[in-house]
Amino acid sequence: MTVPSDDELLFLALGGAGEIGMNLNLYGHAGKWLMVDLGIGFADDSMPGIEVVMPDPTFIEERRHDLVGIVLTHAHEDHLGAVADLWPRLEAPVYATPFAASVLRRKLIEAGLVDTVPVTEIPLGGKFGLAPFELELITMTHSILEPNALAIRTRLGTVFHTGDWKIDPEPLLGEVTDEAMLRRIGDEGALAMVCDSTNVFVEGEAGSEATVRANLEKLVKVSRGRVAVTCFASNLARVESAALAAVAAGRDPVLSGRALLRMVEAAQECGYLLDFPPCIPEQQAGYLPRDKVLFICTGSQGEPRASMAKLANGEHRDLVLEAGDTAIFSSRVIPGNERSVGRLQNALTARGVEVITDQEADIHVSGHPARDELVRVYQWIRPRIALPVHGEVRHMVEHAALARACQVPETIVAPNGTLVRLAPGPAEIIGHVPAGRLARDGDGVVPVDGASLRERRKLLWNGAAAASLVIDRSGRAVAAPKVSLRGIDDADGALTGAIVSGLKEMLADLSASERGDDGRIEEAARQAVRRVVRAHLGKKPLTDVHIVRI
Repeated sequence: MTVPSDDELLFLALGGAGEIGMNLNLYGHAGKWLMVDLGIGFADDSMPGIEVVMPDPTFIEERRHDLVGIVLTHAHEDHLGAVADLWPRLEAPVYATPFAASVLRRKLIEAGLVDTVPVTEIPLGGKFGLAPFELELITMTHSILEPNALAIRTRLGTVFHTGDWKIDPEPLLGEVTDEAMLRRIGDEGALAMVCDSTNVFVEGEAGSEATVRANLEKLVKVSRGRVAVTCFASNLARVESAALAAVAAGRDPVLSGRALLRMVEAAQECGYLLDFPPCIPEQQAGYLPRDKVLFICTGSQGEPRASMAKLANGEHRDLVLEAGDTAIFSSRVIPGNERSVGRLQNALTARGVEVITDQEADIHVSGHPARDELVRVYQWIRPRIALPVHGEVRHMVEHAALARACQVPETIVAPNGTLVRLAPGPAEIIGHVPAGRLARDGDGVVPVDGASLRERRKLLWNGAAAASLVIDRSGRAVAAPKVSLRGIDDADGALTGAIVSGLKEMLADLSASERGDDGRIEEAARQAVRRVVRAHLGKKPLTDVHIVRI
Protein backbone atom coordinates (compact mmCIF):
# COMPACT_ATOMS: atom_id res chain seq x y z
CA MET A 1 0.00 0.00 0.00
CA THR A 2 1.57 3.27 -1.12
CA VAL A 3 -0.79 5.96 0.15
CA PRO A 4 -3.18 5.50 3.11
CA SER A 5 -6.67 6.52 2.13
CA ASP A 6 -8.81 9.18 3.79
CA ASP A 7 -11.03 6.58 5.43
CA GLU A 8 -8.40 4.35 7.03
CA LEU A 9 -5.90 4.53 9.89
CA LEU A 10 -2.84 2.31 9.55
CA PHE A 11 -0.05 1.22 11.91
CA LEU A 12 3.32 -0.15 10.86
CA ALA A 13 6.40 -0.89 12.99
CA LEU A 14 9.73 -1.02 11.17
CA GLY A 15 11.63 -1.51 14.42
CA GLY A 16 10.95 -2.37 18.05
CA ALA A 17 8.20 -4.95 17.46
CA GLY A 18 9.58 -8.45 17.86
CA GLU A 19 12.72 -7.07 19.54
CA ILE A 20 13.68 -4.71 22.35
CA GLY A 21 15.26 -1.57 20.91
CA MET A 22 15.47 0.11 17.49
CA ASN A 23 12.01 1.65 17.77
CA LEU A 24 10.44 3.04 14.61
CA ASN A 25 6.65 3.29 14.45
CA LEU A 26 4.52 4.68 11.63
CA TYR A 27 0.90 5.81 11.53
CA GLY A 28 -0.77 6.34 8.16
CA HIS A 29 -3.95 8.31 7.49
CA ALA A 30 -5.43 10.49 4.74
CA GLY A 31 -2.43 10.26 2.44
CA LYS A 32 0.16 11.05 5.14
CA TRP A 33 2.51 9.23 7.50
CA LEU A 34 3.58 10.09 11.04
CA MET A 35 6.74 8.60 12.56
CA VAL A 36 7.02 7.97 16.29
CA ASP A 37 10.64 7.43 17.43
CA LEU A 38 13.74 6.56 15.46
CA GLY A 39 16.12 4.55 17.62
CA ILE A 40 19.11 2.25 17.63
CA GLY A 41 19.99 -1.12 19.07
CA PHE A 42 23.34 -2.63 19.98
CA ALA A 43 25.07 -5.30 17.93
CA ASP A 44 25.99 -8.74 19.22
CA ASP A 45 29.00 -10.95 18.58
CA SER A 46 27.63 -11.99 15.18
CA MET A 47 28.46 -8.56 13.74
CA PRO A 48 32.22 -8.04 14.07
CA GLY A 49 33.32 -4.43 14.07
CA ILE A 50 29.74 -3.18 14.58
CA GLU A 51 28.43 -1.60 17.76
CA VAL A 52 25.18 0.03 16.64
CA VAL A 53 22.31 -1.24 14.50
CA MET A 54 19.13 0.53 13.43
CA PRO A 55 15.92 -0.08 11.45
CA ASP A 56 16.03 0.13 7.68
CA PRO A 57 13.70 3.06 6.81
CA THR A 58 13.45 2.27 3.09
CA PHE A 59 9.65 1.92 3.19
CA ILE A 60 9.08 5.41 4.57
CA GLU A 61 12.12 6.86 2.76
CA GLU A 62 10.34 6.08 -0.50
CA ARG A 63 7.33 8.01 0.85
CA ARG A 64 9.19 10.77 2.67
CA HIS A 65 7.27 13.52 0.85
CA ASP A 66 4.20 12.23 2.70
CA LEU A 67 5.99 12.06 6.09
CA VAL A 68 4.62 14.93 8.18
CA GLY A 69 7.04 14.61 11.08
CA ILE A 70 9.16 12.54 13.46
CA VAL A 71 7.91 12.69 17.05
CA LEU A 72 10.31 11.47 19.75
CA THR A 73 8.72 10.16 22.93
CA HIS A 74 11.90 10.49 25.03
CA ALA A 75 15.69 10.66 24.95
CA HIS A 76 16.71 7.00 25.23
CA GLU A 77 19.03 5.77 22.49
CA ASP A 78 16.57 3.14 21.33
CA HIS A 79 14.07 5.91 20.62
CA LEU A 80 16.15 8.78 19.18
CA GLY A 81 19.65 7.37 18.62
CA ALA A 82 19.23 6.86 14.86
CA VAL A 83 18.04 10.37 13.99
CA ALA A 84 21.51 11.69 13.14
CA ASP A 85 22.23 8.64 10.95
CA LEU A 86 18.91 8.37 9.13
CA TRP A 87 17.50 11.90 9.00
CA PRO A 88 19.23 12.68 5.66
CA ARG A 89 17.14 9.88 4.13
CA LEU A 90 13.90 11.31 5.52
CA GLU A 91 14.28 15.10 5.77
CA ALA A 92 11.23 15.49 8.00
CA PRO A 93 10.76 17.94 10.89
CA VAL A 94 11.52 16.54 14.34
CA TYR A 95 9.46 17.19 17.50
CA ALA A 96 10.61 16.55 21.07
CA THR A 97 10.36 17.87 24.61
CA PRO A 98 13.22 20.12 25.82
CA PHE A 99 15.37 17.39 27.40
CA ALA A 100 15.11 15.03 24.42
CA ALA A 101 15.84 17.97 22.12
CA SER A 102 18.90 18.86 24.20
CA VAL A 103 20.25 15.31 24.01
CA LEU A 104 19.51 15.13 20.28
CA ARG A 105 21.16 18.47 19.63
CA ARG A 106 24.47 17.16 20.95
CA LYS A 107 24.29 14.22 18.58
CA LEU A 108 23.47 16.47 15.65
CA ILE A 109 26.46 18.70 16.44
CA GLU A 110 28.74 15.66 16.23
CA ALA A 111 27.15 14.67 12.91
CA GLY A 112 27.42 18.19 11.48
CA LEU A 113 23.63 18.41 11.15
CA VAL A 114 22.64 20.75 13.95
CA ASP A 115 21.91 23.59 11.52
CA THR A 116 20.17 21.30 9.05
CA VAL A 117 17.69 19.22 11.05
CA PRO A 118 14.61 21.26 12.08
CA VAL A 119 13.90 20.37 15.73
CA THR A 120 10.83 21.86 17.39
CA GLU A 121 10.63 21.76 21.18
CA ILE A 122 7.21 20.86 22.56
CA PRO A 123 6.51 21.61 26.23
CA LEU A 124 5.45 18.85 28.59
CA GLY A 125 1.75 18.24 28.10
CA GLY A 126 1.84 20.23 24.87
CA LYS A 127 -0.53 19.88 21.94
CA PHE A 128 0.36 20.34 18.28
CA GLY A 129 -0.97 19.46 14.87
CA LEU A 130 0.72 17.58 12.04
CA ALA A 131 -2.23 17.32 9.68
CA PRO A 132 -4.11 15.03 9.44
CA PHE A 133 -2.93 14.08 12.96
CA GLU A 134 -3.51 16.02 16.18
CA LEU A 135 -1.08 15.13 18.94
CA GLU A 136 -0.96 15.63 22.68
CA LEU A 137 1.97 14.75 24.93
CA ILE A 138 1.11 12.96 28.14
CA THR A 139 3.61 12.94 31.01
CA MET A 140 4.68 9.47 32.14
CA THR A 141 7.40 8.12 34.44
CA HIS A 142 10.32 6.06 33.17
CA SER A 143 14.05 5.74 33.80
CA ILE A 144 14.84 9.03 32.05
CA LEU A 145 13.68 12.62 32.20
CA GLU A 146 10.56 13.75 30.34
CA PRO A 147 9.14 10.46 29.05
CA ASN A 148 5.93 10.94 27.11
CA ALA A 149 3.02 8.98 25.84
CA LEU A 150 1.11 10.32 22.85
CA ALA A 151 -2.56 10.79 22.22
CA ILE A 152 -2.72 10.61 18.42
CA ARG A 153 -6.11 11.92 17.35
CA THR A 154 -7.65 11.42 13.92
CA ARG A 155 -11.21 11.63 12.66
CA LEU A 156 -11.29 7.81 12.82
CA GLY A 157 -10.35 7.68 16.49
CA THR A 158 -7.64 8.23 19.09
CA VAL A 159 -4.58 6.03 19.48
CA PHE A 160 -2.83 6.03 22.85
CA HIS A 161 0.85 5.34 22.13
CA THR A 162 2.54 4.72 25.48
CA GLY A 163 6.22 5.05 24.64
CA ASP A 164 8.30 3.62 27.50
CA TRP A 165 6.70 4.01 30.90
CA LYS A 166 6.00 2.75 34.38
CA ILE A 167 3.97 4.01 37.33
CA ASP A 168 6.34 5.41 39.97
CA PRO A 169 4.81 7.43 42.82
CA GLU A 170 8.30 8.73 43.73
CA PRO A 171 10.37 9.13 40.56
CA LEU A 172 12.70 11.59 42.42
CA LEU A 173 13.44 13.52 39.24
CA GLY A 174 10.72 14.79 36.95
CA GLU A 175 6.95 14.53 37.16
CA VAL A 176 4.72 11.61 38.16
CA THR A 177 2.47 9.88 35.61
CA ASP A 178 -0.47 12.09 34.61
CA GLU A 179 -3.16 9.68 35.76
CA ALA A 180 -5.93 12.23 35.30
CA MET A 181 -5.05 12.65 31.64
CA LEU A 182 -4.96 8.89 31.09
CA ARG A 183 -8.39 8.53 32.65
CA ARG A 184 -9.68 11.36 30.45
CA ILE A 185 -8.51 9.59 27.30
CA GLY A 186 -10.35 6.50 28.45
CA ASP A 187 -13.49 8.49 29.15
CA GLU A 188 -13.30 10.13 25.71
CA GLY A 189 -12.94 6.72 24.07
CA ALA A 190 -9.71 5.22 22.77
CA LEU A 191 -9.60 3.33 19.51
CA ALA A 192 -6.28 1.60 20.23
CA MET A 193 -3.46 1.36 22.74
CA VAL A 194 0.03 0.72 21.34
CA CYS A 195 1.93 -0.34 24.41
CA ASP A 196 5.32 -1.29 25.88
CA SER A 197 5.64 -5.07 26.44
CA THR A 198 9.11 -5.30 28.03
CA ASN A 199 8.12 -6.56 31.49
CA VAL A 200 4.89 -8.37 30.70
CA PHE A 201 6.24 -11.54 32.33
CA VAL A 202 7.08 -9.70 35.57
CA GLU A 203 4.45 -9.94 38.30
CA GLY A 204 3.53 -6.99 40.48
CA GLU A 205 4.98 -3.54 39.90
CA ALA A 206 8.33 -2.26 38.69
CA GLY A 207 9.18 -0.46 41.93
CA SER A 208 10.25 3.06 42.81
CA GLU A 209 13.50 4.99 42.43
CA ALA A 210 13.06 6.17 46.02
CA THR A 211 13.65 2.60 47.24
CA VAL A 212 16.84 2.31 45.20
CA ARG A 213 18.14 5.62 46.56
CA ALA A 214 17.74 4.48 50.16
CA ASN A 215 19.37 1.11 49.47
CA LEU A 216 22.32 2.60 47.61
CA GLU A 217 23.00 4.92 50.54
CA LYS A 218 23.03 1.99 52.98
CA LEU A 219 25.30 -0.07 50.73
CA VAL A 220 27.85 2.67 50.14
CA LYS A 221 28.07 3.47 53.86
CA VAL A 222 29.25 -0.07 54.69
CA SER A 223 31.64 -0.39 51.74
CA ARG A 224 35.38 -0.15 52.23
CA GLY A 225 38.04 1.12 49.88
CA ARG A 226 37.05 2.80 46.65
CA VAL A 227 33.50 2.39 45.41
CA ALA A 228 32.49 2.48 41.75
CA VAL A 229 28.80 2.61 40.83
CA THR A 230 27.70 1.97 37.26
CA CYS A 231 24.21 2.52 35.87
CA PHE A 232 22.59 3.69 32.66
CA ALA A 233 23.92 7.19 31.98
CA SER A 234 20.43 8.30 31.00
CA ASN A 235 18.95 7.33 34.38
CA LEU A 236 19.73 10.66 35.97
CA ALA A 237 17.69 9.97 39.09
CA ARG A 238 19.97 6.96 39.67
CA VAL A 239 23.08 9.03 38.93
CA GLU A 240 21.91 11.60 41.46
CA SER A 241 21.21 8.82 43.97
CA ALA A 242 24.77 7.52 43.61
CA ALA A 243 26.18 11.03 44.13
CA LEU A 244 24.01 11.59 47.21
CA ALA A 245 25.02 8.19 48.58
CA ALA A 246 28.64 9.27 48.22
CA VAL A 247 28.04 12.48 50.14
CA ALA A 248 26.11 10.65 52.88
CA ALA A 249 29.09 8.31 53.33
CA GLY A 250 31.62 11.15 53.46
CA ARG A 251 32.91 10.49 49.94
CA ASP A 252 33.45 12.80 46.99
CA PRO A 253 31.63 11.76 43.79
CA VAL A 254 33.52 11.54 40.50
CA LEU A 255 31.69 11.39 37.17
CA SER A 256 33.57 9.08 34.80
CA GLY A 257 32.45 8.65 31.21
CA ARG A 258 31.55 10.97 28.39
CA ALA A 259 27.92 9.86 28.20
CA LEU A 260 27.39 10.68 31.89
CA LEU A 261 28.88 14.13 31.55
CA ARG A 262 26.75 14.87 28.50
CA MET A 263 23.54 13.68 30.16
CA VAL A 264 24.12 15.74 33.31
CA GLU A 265 24.96 18.75 31.17
CA ALA A 266 21.77 18.33 29.13
CA ALA A 267 19.67 17.96 32.28
CA GLN A 268 21.11 21.09 33.86
CA GLU A 269 20.57 22.97 30.62
CA CYS A 270 16.86 22.12 30.98
CA GLY A 271 16.67 23.12 34.66
CA TYR A 272 17.16 19.73 36.31
CA LEU A 273 19.92 18.61 38.73
CA LEU A 274 20.71 22.17 39.71
CA ASP A 275 21.54 20.98 43.25
CA PHE A 276 23.71 18.08 42.06
CA PRO A 277 26.55 17.49 44.57
CA PRO A 278 29.91 19.00 43.54
CA CYS A 279 32.08 16.43 41.78
CA ILE A 280 35.84 15.95 41.78
CA PRO A 281 37.45 15.87 38.30
CA GLU A 282 38.85 12.48 37.30
CA GLN A 283 42.35 13.91 37.08
CA GLN A 284 42.28 14.83 40.79
CA ALA A 285 40.53 11.73 42.14
CA GLY A 286 43.78 9.83 42.61
CA TYR A 287 44.85 12.26 45.34
CA LEU A 288 41.90 11.31 47.57
CA PRO A 289 42.05 8.53 50.20
CA ARG A 290 40.49 5.27 48.98
CA ASP A 291 37.59 5.48 51.44
CA LYS A 292 36.76 9.06 50.48
CA VAL A 293 35.89 8.64 46.82
CA LEU A 294 33.05 7.17 44.75
CA PHE A 295 33.25 6.79 40.98
CA ILE A 296 30.01 7.02 39.00
CA CYS A 297 30.85 5.17 35.79
CA THR A 298 29.52 4.39 32.36
CA GLY A 299 29.64 0.78 31.17
CA SER A 300 26.89 -1.11 32.98
CA GLN A 301 26.32 -3.23 29.84
CA GLY A 302 29.96 -4.25 29.44
CA GLU A 303 30.73 -1.72 26.70
CA PRO A 304 34.45 -2.21 25.95
CA ARG A 305 35.31 1.49 25.71
CA ALA A 306 33.29 2.64 28.73
CA SER A 307 34.77 3.74 32.03
CA MET A 308 34.00 0.57 34.01
CA ALA A 309 35.67 -1.64 31.39
CA LYS A 310 38.79 0.53 31.51
CA LEU A 311 38.85 0.17 35.30
CA ALA A 312 38.40 -3.60 35.07
CA ASN A 313 41.30 -3.90 32.64
CA GLY A 314 43.58 -1.46 34.42
CA GLU A 315 43.48 0.87 31.42
CA HIS A 316 41.87 4.01 32.87
CA ARG A 317 44.14 7.02 32.57
CA ASP A 318 43.20 8.58 35.93
CA LEU A 319 41.23 6.09 38.04
CA VAL A 320 41.97 2.65 39.48
CA LEU A 321 40.14 -0.21 41.18
CA GLU A 322 42.10 -2.83 43.07
CA ALA A 323 41.71 -5.56 45.67
CA GLY A 324 39.42 -4.49 48.50
CA ASP A 325 37.43 -2.02 46.38
CA THR A 326 33.76 -2.41 45.44
CA ALA A 327 31.95 -2.23 42.09
CA ILE A 328 28.17 -1.78 42.26
CA PHE A 329 26.05 -2.54 39.17
CA SER A 330 22.86 -0.54 39.71
CA SER A 331 21.29 -1.75 36.49
CA ARG A 332 19.86 -4.75 34.73
CA VAL A 333 21.48 -6.66 31.89
CA ILE A 334 19.82 -5.89 28.57
CA PRO A 335 19.07 -9.17 26.73
CA GLY A 336 21.97 -9.91 24.40
CA ASN A 337 24.55 -8.27 26.67
CA GLU A 338 24.93 -11.17 29.11
CA ARG A 339 28.33 -12.25 27.79
CA SER A 340 29.87 -8.78 27.73
CA VAL A 341 28.63 -7.99 31.24
CA GLY A 342 29.84 -11.38 32.48
CA ARG A 343 33.31 -10.73 31.07
CA LEU A 344 33.42 -7.33 32.73
CA GLN A 345 32.34 -8.62 36.13
CA ASN A 346 34.80 -11.52 35.95
CA ALA A 347 37.63 -9.12 35.11
CA LEU A 348 36.76 -7.01 38.14
CA THR A 349 36.57 -10.06 40.38
CA ALA A 350 39.96 -11.24 39.12
CA ARG A 351 41.42 -7.93 40.36
CA GLY A 352 40.04 -8.61 43.83
CA VAL A 353 37.18 -6.14 43.47
CA GLU A 354 33.91 -7.10 45.15
CA VAL A 355 31.10 -7.03 42.58
CA ILE A 356 27.55 -6.32 43.77
CA THR A 357 24.61 -6.57 41.36
CA ASP A 358 20.84 -6.40 41.64
CA GLN A 359 20.95 -10.12 42.40
CA GLU A 360 22.72 -9.47 45.71
CA ALA A 361 21.07 -6.18 46.71
CA ASP A 362 17.88 -4.27 45.92
CA ILE A 363 19.68 -1.59 43.90
CA HIS A 364 17.74 -1.47 40.64
CA VAL A 365 14.17 -1.02 39.50
CA SER A 366 13.05 -1.26 35.90
CA GLY A 367 11.75 1.66 33.90
CA HIS A 368 9.08 -0.51 32.28
CA PRO A 369 5.67 -1.61 33.60
CA ALA A 370 5.13 -4.96 35.25
CA ARG A 371 1.79 -6.77 34.96
CA ASP A 372 -0.10 -4.89 37.66
CA GLU A 373 0.81 -1.56 36.06
CA LEU A 374 -0.26 -2.78 32.63
CA VAL A 375 -3.60 -3.88 34.05
CA ARG A 376 -4.12 -0.53 35.73
CA VAL A 377 -3.52 1.46 32.55
CA TYR A 378 -5.77 -0.84 30.53
CA GLN A 379 -8.46 -0.13 33.12
CA TRP A 380 -7.92 3.60 32.67
CA ILE A 381 -7.67 3.70 28.86
CA ARG A 382 -10.16 0.92 27.98
CA PRO A 383 -9.09 0.72 24.31
CA ARG A 384 -11.00 -1.20 21.67
CA ILE A 385 -7.72 -2.56 20.25
CA ALA A 386 -4.50 -3.61 22.01
CA LEU A 387 -1.37 -3.60 19.88
CA PRO A 388 1.74 -4.66 21.85
CA VAL A 389 5.16 -3.33 20.80
CA HIS A 390 8.60 -2.89 22.41
CA GLY A 391 9.26 -6.56 23.06
CA GLU A 392 10.26 -9.84 21.54
CA VAL A 393 7.48 -11.88 19.94
CA ARG A 394 6.99 -13.91 23.12
CA HIS A 395 6.48 -10.67 25.06
CA MET A 396 3.98 -9.40 22.51
CA VAL A 397 1.97 -12.63 22.51
CA GLU A 398 1.82 -12.67 26.32
CA HIS A 399 0.88 -8.99 26.33
CA ALA A 400 -1.99 -9.69 23.92
CA ALA A 401 -3.24 -12.42 26.26
CA LEU A 402 -3.08 -10.02 29.20
CA ALA A 403 -5.04 -7.41 27.24
CA ARG A 404 -7.74 -9.95 26.45
CA ALA A 405 -7.93 -10.81 30.16
CA CYS A 406 -8.48 -7.06 30.72
CA GLN A 407 -11.55 -7.30 28.44
CA VAL A 408 -9.97 -5.55 25.46
CA PRO A 409 -12.16 -6.69 22.53
CA GLU A 410 -9.45 -6.89 19.85
CA THR A 411 -5.74 -7.69 19.99
CA ILE A 412 -3.18 -7.70 17.19
CA VAL A 413 0.36 -9.09 17.37
CA ALA A 414 2.23 -7.30 14.60
CA PRO A 415 6.01 -7.83 14.41
CA ASN A 416 8.17 -5.48 12.35
CA GLY A 417 6.95 -5.09 8.80
CA THR A 418 3.32 -6.01 9.56
CA LEU A 419 0.86 -3.47 8.15
CA VAL A 420 -2.22 -3.16 10.36
CA ARG A 421 -5.48 -1.36 9.59
CA LEU A 422 -6.83 -0.01 12.88
CA ALA A 423 -9.92 1.57 11.35
CA PRO A 424 -12.50 1.38 9.91
CA GLY A 425 -14.01 -1.92 10.96
CA PRO A 426 -12.26 -4.58 13.01
CA ALA A 427 -8.49 -4.28 13.28
CA GLU A 428 -6.73 -6.54 10.80
CA ILE A 429 -3.38 -7.30 9.22
CA ILE A 430 -3.56 -6.19 5.60
CA GLY A 431 -0.03 -6.78 4.37
CA HIS A 432 3.67 -6.95 5.02
CA VAL A 433 6.55 -4.70 3.97
CA PRO A 434 10.33 -5.20 4.14
CA ALA A 435 11.75 -4.39 7.58
CA GLY A 436 15.50 -4.89 7.45
CA ARG A 437 18.42 -3.74 9.57
CA LEU A 438 21.24 -1.27 9.01
CA ALA A 439 24.54 -1.08 10.86
CA ARG A 440 26.72 1.89 11.66
CA ASP A 441 30.09 0.90 10.22
CA GLY A 442 32.66 3.58 11.01
CA ASP A 443 31.22 6.80 9.63
CA GLY A 444 28.85 5.02 7.24
CA VAL A 445 25.66 2.98 7.36
CA VAL A 446 25.49 -0.43 5.65
CA PRO A 447 22.89 -3.23 5.45
CA VAL A 448 23.31 -5.88 8.13
CA ASP A 449 22.78 -8.56 5.48
CA GLY A 450 24.98 -6.79 2.91
CA ALA A 451 28.11 -8.14 1.25
CA SER A 452 30.61 -6.33 3.49
CA LEU A 453 29.27 -7.75 6.75
CA ARG A 454 28.73 -11.20 5.24
CA GLU A 455 32.39 -11.27 4.21
CA ARG A 456 33.45 -9.99 7.62
CA ARG A 457 31.53 -12.78 9.35
CA LYS A 458 33.13 -15.35 7.05
CA LEU A 459 36.54 -13.92 7.86
CA LEU A 460 35.78 -14.03 11.58
CA TRP A 461 34.67 -17.66 11.63
CA ASN A 462 36.64 -19.21 8.77
CA GLY A 463 39.68 -17.04 8.12
CA ALA A 464 40.92 -15.93 4.71
CA ALA A 465 43.08 -17.36 1.95
CA ALA A 466 44.64 -15.46 -0.95
CA ALA A 467 46.38 -16.98 -3.96
CA SER A 468 48.38 -15.31 -6.74
CA LEU A 469 48.91 -17.08 -10.08
CA VAL A 470 51.51 -15.85 -12.54
CA ILE A 471 50.75 -17.26 -16.01
CA ASP A 472 51.72 -16.60 -19.57
CA ARG A 473 49.44 -15.70 -22.47
CA SER A 474 48.57 -19.34 -23.04
CA GLY A 475 47.61 -19.82 -19.37
CA ARG A 476 50.68 -21.85 -18.41
CA ALA A 477 52.25 -21.25 -14.99
CA VAL A 478 55.38 -19.11 -15.12
CA ALA A 479 56.10 -19.46 -11.38
CA ALA A 480 54.78 -21.48 -8.47
CA PRO A 481 51.51 -20.10 -7.01
CA LYS A 482 51.87 -17.83 -3.99
CA VAL A 483 49.50 -18.48 -1.08
CA SER A 484 48.75 -16.32 1.96
CA LEU A 485 46.58 -17.46 4.88
CA ARG A 486 44.99 -15.28 7.58
CA GLY A 487 43.26 -16.63 10.65
CA ILE A 488 44.03 -20.21 9.57
CA ASP A 489 46.47 -22.40 11.48
CA ASP A 490 49.33 -23.60 9.25
CA ALA A 491 52.36 -23.56 11.52
CA ASP A 492 54.17 -26.34 9.65
CA GLY A 493 53.28 -25.08 6.17
CA ALA A 494 51.57 -28.33 5.22
CA LEU A 495 48.31 -26.65 4.29
CA THR A 496 50.03 -24.02 2.15
CA GLY A 497 51.92 -26.78 0.33
CA ALA A 498 48.71 -28.69 -0.31
CA ILE A 499 47.03 -25.56 -1.69
CA VAL A 500 49.97 -24.91 -4.03
CA SER A 501 49.74 -28.49 -5.29
CA GLY A 502 45.99 -28.16 -5.76
CA LEU A 503 46.42 -24.98 -7.78
CA LYS A 504 49.01 -26.60 -10.02
CA GLU A 505 46.67 -29.54 -10.64
CA MET A 506 43.83 -27.13 -11.36
CA LEU A 507 45.82 -25.31 -14.04
CA ALA A 508 46.92 -28.60 -15.61
CA ASP A 509 43.33 -29.81 -15.84
CA LEU A 510 41.98 -26.70 -17.63
CA SER A 511 41.39 -26.80 -21.35
CA ALA A 512 43.21 -24.40 -23.67
CA SER A 513 40.09 -22.24 -24.03
CA GLU A 514 39.58 -22.12 -20.27
CA ARG A 515 43.19 -21.05 -19.68
CA GLY A 516 42.52 -18.07 -21.93
CA ASP A 517 39.68 -16.87 -19.70
CA ASP A 518 40.88 -15.07 -16.52
CA GLY A 519 37.44 -15.25 -14.96
CA ARG A 520 37.29 -19.02 -15.43
CA ILE A 521 40.77 -19.45 -13.95
CA GLU A 522 39.90 -17.27 -10.93
CA GLU A 523 36.76 -19.27 -10.19
CA ALA A 524 38.53 -22.62 -10.62
CA ALA A 525 41.39 -21.46 -8.39
CA ARG A 526 38.98 -20.22 -5.73
CA GLN A 527 37.22 -23.58 -5.68
CA ALA A 528 40.55 -25.42 -5.53
CA VAL A 529 41.71 -23.39 -2.50
CA ARG A 530 38.44 -23.83 -0.65
CA ARG A 531 38.40 -27.57 -1.45
CA VAL A 532 41.86 -28.11 0.03
CA VAL A 533 41.17 -26.05 3.19
CA ARG A 534 37.85 -27.80 3.71
CA ALA A 535 39.52 -31.20 3.37
CA HIS A 536 42.19 -30.27 5.91
CA LEU A 537 40.26 -28.16 8.44
CA GLY A 538 36.55 -28.43 7.63
CA LYS A 539 36.40 -24.66 7.03
CA LYS A 540 35.31 -22.54 4.07
CA PRO A 541 37.60 -19.49 4.13
CA LEU A 542 36.98 -16.17 2.45
CA THR A 543 39.05 -16.67 -0.69
CA ASP A 544 40.63 -14.17 -3.05
CA VAL A 545 42.55 -15.00 -6.24
CA HIS A 546 44.80 -12.70 -8.29
CA ILE A 547 45.78 -13.53 -11.86
CA VAL A 548 48.91 -11.96 -13.35
CA ARG A 549 49.58 -12.58 -17.07
CA ILE A 550 53.00 -11.90 -18.53
